[in-house]
Amino acid sequence: MVQQITKGIKISVETVFEGTLYKNYKIQFAFGYKIVIENKSKDPVQLLSRHWTILDALNNTETVFGEGVIGKKPILKPGESHTYNSGCLLSSPFGAMFGFYNMVNLSNQKNFQVHIPSFKLNASFALN
Repeated sequence: MVQQITKGIKISVETVFEGTLYKNYKIQFAFGYKIVIENKSKDPVQLLSRHWTILDALNNTETVFGEGVIGKKPILKPGESHTYNSGCLLSSPFGAMFGFYNMVNLSNQKNFQVHIPSFKLNASFALN
């Protein structure tokens, strides 16, 4: 598990290799990840959008961005958390992801970014 705190918002990430599949006549490696967003600040906050960079061992890079997470824009009061699961497909059995969430402090209406720490995606069968 990797963790990082930015401006009182703690991000924790756990990953799992889910298997292989064929898509468009190519083998793909499926990875899942669970993210916990915890508000350790004294103000309520809302997650507005996400921005991801996804890398694989074949030097492919994909950028993903959009509103909310899994169709939601959670509001977190101090001490609350939001957990969600998602995933990605890679062309190789190794990769990494990192990014940030755009959030707003609901007490003062100021926008800020929360860093999502870089985490590795590894297919267990490929590890030495």
